[in-house]
Amino acid sequence: MKNITVSVDGDLYHQARVYAAQKKTSVSALVKQFLAAVVREESDFERLKREENELRSRIASEGITFSASDRLSRTELHERHALR
Repeated sequence: MKNITVSVDGDLYHQARVYAAQKKTSVSALVKQFLAAVVREESDFERLKREENELRSRIASEGITFSASDRLSRTELHERHALR
């Protein structure tokens, strides 16, 4: 286990100690939980990015393309909306 030093102002430290006491834990444990959550979030981001890339590859391999010419014109859009 590694130790780290974090500098915070006195008021924040006091508030963190009160919060930790209410949760029946320590400030150190709170910081450890926070850092673990940050790392998990980053891992989630990386997973989502990988899934996005896989989906884009699958779409491209199936020959599906999107272009601006596929879009409805403003007039067509409003006509379509009026038909609802």
